[in-house]
Amino acid sequence: MDNLEEIIFELENKLQQPDVRKSVEQLEELISDDLIEFGSSGKIYTKKDVLNNLPVSPEIKFIMTDFKIKILNSGIIQSLFKTEKINQQTGITTYSLRSSLWRNEKGKWKMLFHQGTPYKEI
Repeated sequence: MDNLEEIIFELENKLQQPDVRKSVEQLEELISDDLIEFGSSGKIYTKKDVLNNLPVSPEIKFIMTDFKIKILNSGIIQSLFKTEKINQQTGITTYSLRSSLWRNEKGKWKMLFHQGTPYKEI
């Protein structure tokens, strides 16, 4: 991976870690104030929704595959990947195609947009 791809990969990976997902402070550092998320549930979330809901949601184990980025301009990067998501309470596994837009805000990359689309693993 090149440097930008490694940076964005690490940021996406960070957002999948249980300790980060439970920490409003860490989420604040990673998410832009004007975040919009189209969840795999079909719901639309803002940063406020994420900060209110994610820290109290069930613990999820993520396996991320097929990661790549597209540089849209010097300050916006799109990430594209798949996740296998395992709910640690129920044991239910779901699969999603995911895409995020990351914006460089004063030298820090923050998630501006995210979408998860369910798919069936064959």
